[in-house]
Amino acid sequence: MLQYIQKFFHSKKSTTNYLENFYFSDPYEPKAGIESYRNNVIVNRCVNVIAQSAGHVPWVVMQKTSSGFEKVTFHHLARLLKKPNPMKAGAEFFAEIIANKLLFGNSYILAISNNNKPVELHSLNPQAVQVICEKGSIVGYKYITNNNTKYYPVDSVNKHSQVLHIKNYHPTDPIYGLSCLDPASKLIDLHNKSTEWNHTLLKNGARPSGALVVNNGGYLSEDQFERLRSELNDKYYGSNNAGKPMLLEGGLDWKEMSISPKDMDFIESRNSAAREIALAFGVPPQLLGINGDNTYSNMQEARLALWEETLIPLLDKIADGLTNWLSFWFQDEFIVDFDRDSISVLTEKRQKLWSNLNNINFMSANEKRAMANLPRIQNGDKVAEEA
Repeated sequence: MLQYIQKFFHSKKSTTNYLENFYFSDPYEPKAGIESYRNNVIVNRCVNVIAQSAGHVPWVVMQKTSSGFEKVTFHHLARLLKKPNPMKAGAEFFAEIIANKLLFGNSYILAISNNNKPVELHSLNPQAVQVICEKGSIVGYKYITNNNTKYYPVDSVNKHSQVLHIKNYHPTDPIYGLSCLDPASKLIDLHNKSTEWNHTLLKNGARPSGALVVNNGGYLSEDQFERLRSELNDKYYGSNNAGKPMLLEGGLDWKEMSISPKDMDFIESRNSAAREIALAFGVPPQLLGINGDNTYSNMQEARLALWEETLIPLLDKIADGLTNWLSFWFQDEFIVDFDRDSISVLTEKRQKLWSNLNNINFMSANEKRAMANLPRIQNGDKVAEEA
């Protein structure tokens, strides 16, 4: 199978016959639309908080030695993760990977190799990637950009490819991941409508609409109706005319028609929608400055919850994917992980762990170091009481 695919990928002949044997799964489109990131402040802020915070965490490479896995600094892979390609540094690169995963449910990393070793990593636009499937299995990726189409096959034996696909869980689609925008689509629409309502209300001087009623069942002639409507548009509509008293001729009366903003409580519904949008992304609403949410007693607890419940699991998933994918290229046993010690919000918790481990006298030094994710040391297997 792989030879057939590779033969086609590098062939100059027409692809018509090939496409009859495989089908292309169209790129996944979130229900709420990517416009939500541009137009909705809550969505924009949630994505930026997660992507920028997690993207700036340094990556480390742990190589297997006789005493376990130890951190290596001058490894080719460590340099590659720090600077994936000449155009982007590591922080910007991984922030883009994470943002794509949140917005599209899918992130794609392309490895450019030299002598069977990756020398550059690039982020692919999820909207330009199509997954090629045959009989329910992924056999390749199709990338279309600027009228240029490239194919990246998946090895039928070891399932390895130049493209790493990182995706969210999707209960009904085994090919593409589920965007965080989908479960929040109605809430995003509600928040947008509330914002538009407030904007329209302010443009009209925060005064609700109403109707002019002719008393005693009278009627206006067509000329009178057009003159009245023209005067209302010129003299009373818009924020510049807010507060002007309305002069009514005899027989006319003003009746408010709409429900007041206080009765409809648009502000609270808007805040409620904002809280639930933040929930869909796993961001504590307190960090976004949304009123009415006091789940955590202080901002420090909210930041800790963001890291423990959202960012660390996200980074763990990316680290596992990179380890599994890159191990094929280097044919070596190593682990790609993120530097947990560099996360300042976890410092207090880490210090408590070290203090508790230091006070334990029924464990060996190496057992304590293992719990602290530190490498083993020589002669460290004796319990303190036996030493």
